[in-house]
Amino acid sequence: MTQTNDDTLPETVDLLVCGAGAGGMTTALVAALEGLSVVICEKTAQVGGITATSGGTTWVPGNSLGASVGAPDDARDAAAFLRHVVGDRGGEDLRLAFLASGRAAIDELQSRTEVQFAASPAHPDYLDGPGSAHGGRAIGPLPFDGRRLGADFRRIRPPRPEFMGLGGMMVGRTEIDALLHPFASLANFRLGTGIVLNYLKDRLRHPRGTRLLMGNALVARLLFSLRRRNVPLLFDTALADLLVQDGRVTGARLRTPQGERTIRARRGVVLATGGIGWNRALRQRLFPEPARDLSLAPSTNSGDGAEAAMRIGARLDDGGDSPALWMPCSSYRRADGHLAVWPHILLDRAKPGLLAVNAAGRRFVNESDSYHDFSMGQIRAQAPSVPAWLICDAGFIRRYGLGLVLPGGRGLRRLLKAGYLVQAPDLAALAGRIGVDAAALQGTVRDYNRFAASGQDAEFGRGGSAMNRFNGDKDAGGANPCLGPVGDAPFYALAVRPADLAASAGLAGDIHGRVLDHAGQPIEGLYAVGNDLASIFRGTYPGPGTTIGPALVFGWRIARHAAGLPTPDRPG
Repeated sequence: MTQTNDDTLPETVDLLVCGAGAGGMTTALVAALEGLSVVICEKTAQVGGITATSGGTTWVPGNSLGASVGAPDDARDAAAFLRHVVGDRGGEDLRLAFLASGRAAIDELQSRTEVQFAASPAHPDYLDGPGSAHGGRAIGPLPFDGRRLGADFRRIRPPRPEFMGLGGMMVGRTEIDALLHPFASLANFRLGTGIVLNYLKDRLRHPRGTRLLMGNALVARLLFSLRRRNVPLLFDTALADLLVQDGRVTGARLRTPQGERTIRARRGVVLATGGIGWNRALRQRLFPEPARDLSLAPSTNSGDGAEAAMRIGARLDDGGDSPALWMPCSSYRRADGHLAVWPHILLDRAKPGLLAVNAAGRRFVNESDSYHDFSMGQIRAQAPSVPAWLICDAGFIRRYGLGLVLPGGRGLRRLLKAGYLVQAPDLAALAGRIGVDAAALQGTVRDYNRFAASGQDAEFGRGGSAMNRFNGDKDAGGANPCLGPVGDAPFYALAVRPADLAASAGLAGDIHGRVLDHAGQPIEGLYAVGNDLASIFRGTYPGPGTTIGPALVFGWRIARHAAGLPTPDRPG
């Protein structure tokens, strides 16, 4: 099934999918389930795109799995929530179609494929409001044994090196404490040693651990399901141009290691190439200047789908409120030249005893808000806030770590030497070393400590939302799980910059995933999914997994539309 090139493949299929990320593979898988002949072409030698390096959380309101963990959900509540979050930014018809199809899409994957999920009883939406949920909407892929893939295991794009232990071991969020403190309890010792021993066994035969979690597990499950259905997947095969006849897309011209080849598609071509990614021209055109230079997308994501579609008259949507969805990231250049990047998702930023300041030495945002909203605060702040500085003290480092510095201060000396973070004996010295006004920083920390003592953040309301409190530390002993004093010298500062984790801007589409032209009319035979399709949330970020959820659900809708099958358009 995993061919790099095969002259025996038909020159004409029902559906040609360009890109093997979560959206593209889901589209191809569902199309094959519905009896269509499908070929996937993937630009690189591995599947998964940015999903493979992600947490894999998938936001699908109204799914049937939430009830099993005591968190049932109704898509109509989510519709009210999204009207509150997105407001008048447009696109409600696409969101309603997504909500109407989510349960059926996940149920079909669960019942007919190896793509299996579990719901989380507590994983709040990122914003409070009418219809928001504390759990049930966010589902996560079950772990997968990569050995089941055989030789195809090497085809799974690995996680970021910074997210793997011992050079190739995946670790779940709930397992971190056991690995860092194996002697704290018998349970920790058993769990930690079991994970490490199994990993060491894997390394005798494999380049990394075969216990796949999070986004890696989702990608592996999709690939395994495609293999079981003998769906051809052409690696190292990039989209060059779309073929158009009488106004309809009829196939594509592809670049392969053996030269160009053409595949025609009776039902259509699906663009799933990863969105804008590192495309320099599109980033210059759409992205704010402070956020153009760092992306979490694979370096091979270069806007191929968007450019090919625009060449035949497709409209590029600017994404509404923001052209991308962001994460604040710290980074440093390792001795081997690799740029180590750490996304600050929830392990440190939301915890009590940390604050963020801009170039003026002032806070500019609720530090415990979602990664996207934190970065939007950076981009929109009046004073320069890229980079922003995460400020904490020695006690915080011991308890939580900071970025690549692990709890207990593991790696601290090495990373200080590498220039990853800055240390100083007092706040005035720290301000000097990061180039901010000392009096301003000292005043900001005094105000923050006063808020921590009262439990009320008078500036930004930190700890006021369900998501803030969920990601804080209720066991820290303070009046607010997101606020704690800063005062235990030495002090530390770490620079963070916004990096796009996904594009919000992308090809304009309709409720069936068909790409629209400049007149708002569908281009027959052309679909887009995942980051190639403009975000249905119009540049807002409602909850955990709101990039992967629509990718899977619209993949399901596109496949059914191409197969001539009905799809619901509004939640019942």
